[in-house]
Amino acid sequence: MNQLKAWLSGSFARFLLVGLFNTLVGLSASFVFFNLLHLNYWVSTFAGNTIGAIVSFMLNRTFTFRSNVSVGRSWWKFAIVIMSCYGLSYGASYLLVETVSPFVTSLSADWLHNAAILIGNGLYTIGNYLGHKFFTFRTHGTRDHGTT
Repeated sequence: MNQLKAWLSGSFARFLLVGLFNTLVGLSASFVFFNLLHLNYWVSTFAGNTIGAIVSFMLNRTFTFRSNVSVGRSWWKFAIVIMSCYGLSYGASYLLVETVSPFVTSLSADWLHNAAILIGNGLYTIGNYLGHKFFTFRTHGTRDHGTT
């Protein structure tokens, strides 16, 4: 029980919990916009992801990293990290699968692209954590001892 408590008190565990929650919020919003409000796919997913990103920003700022960096100084950094990690992570995983696909002829393109999504998501999660910890919500002049 103490090990679980120690793990949950770490910022990476908090980051994963926040990620699960903001994904549920954003995905639910996308479904509401699409199915109940009958907005088109792109508007629905963009609006849902925007709501998820706002929830993510606020919870990561206050709960995950316990940052006192102002919203004005951190929101644009948050957006840069999100967009950079998306492009780098999913771009790299796509290129990896495209490079490997000629050698793995037994798997369909759909399976390989699903693998790229999974790999990209893992890289995205790690990149976001590091970017937000050391760039977005970093408090200059202080160290976050014991909450890694």
